[in-house]
Amino acid sequence: MTTPPTADDPTGAPTTPEPPTRSARAHSFNAAAAQYAANRPSYPPALFDALEDLAGRPLAGARVADIGAGTGIATALLHARGADVVAVEPGDGMAAQFRSAHPALPLIRGTGDDLPLADASVDLVTYAQAWHWTDPARSVPEALRVLRPGGALALWWNTDALDVPWIAEAAARTARHFGIDVSAEKRNVNAHAADPADRLDFTRRTVRWSRRVPVDTHLANIGSHSVFLVHGEDRTAAFLAEEREHLLRAFPDGHVEEVYDVILLLAKAPARRPPA
Repeated sequence: MTTPPTADDPTGAPTTPEPPTRSARAHSFNAAAAQYAANRPSYPPALFDALEDLAGRPLAGARVADIGAGTGIATALLHARGADVVAVEPGDGMAAQFRSAHPALPLIRGTGDDLPLADASVDLVTYAQAWHWTDPARSVPEALRVLRPGGALALWWNTDALDVPWIAEAAARTARHFGIDVSAEKRNVNAHAADPADRLDFTRRTVRWSRRVPVDTHLANIGSHSVFLVHGEDRTAAFLAEEREHLLRAFPDGHVEEVYDVILLLAKAPARRPPA
């Protein structure tokens, strides 16, 4: 998606482009699905250990619905832990990439606001890097509808570890260039933001992990985020070229250590379903 060029108003002053809409950002990933799959970070085993601890059951043998599954990063990891997992993904591009990479894993097209799943059909509903694209007024009741009694809703996000100096400096440059603090959007996730009506009793865990990658992989990773995808190729390319220079000066060996704090929120469904 290309942002229209800035126009001048009658006084000669440049006008400020409208910020990208939430819908535009949510749909932007479909055109960059291959880039997303190749460069986005995964999730550490400790995250799934924490998930099992909070859920009070192992993933092995659990029926899991991974919503907003994207290219299948989390879905494949859940499957590897022994879960009987079905993916739900609304986007054409992301679904195509998922099916190409994981042909043996079931994928259903749909959204978290209107789940294409039967009542009381799963033990666990997961959202990896995806809950913020839903409307909690709809997605919370839908999750509770499809969960079995005592099941759990688990939400998680990889967030930048801003106590690492180079990561904080890079995040500040991104915020200045695009006018959107992407790190804050995910860092500020909490139980009330996830469920403004406070219907769920979330428990929060944070898991730190890191990966060492070439600078170009790091740039392709950040370039697959919606704020980059909706601002036009020229503006994004200019920023990434400058960012590459910054990083190569700081890391002349051409590699960076991306450090993440995975924020996990988990809430259990009632042990008994309310009467109809």
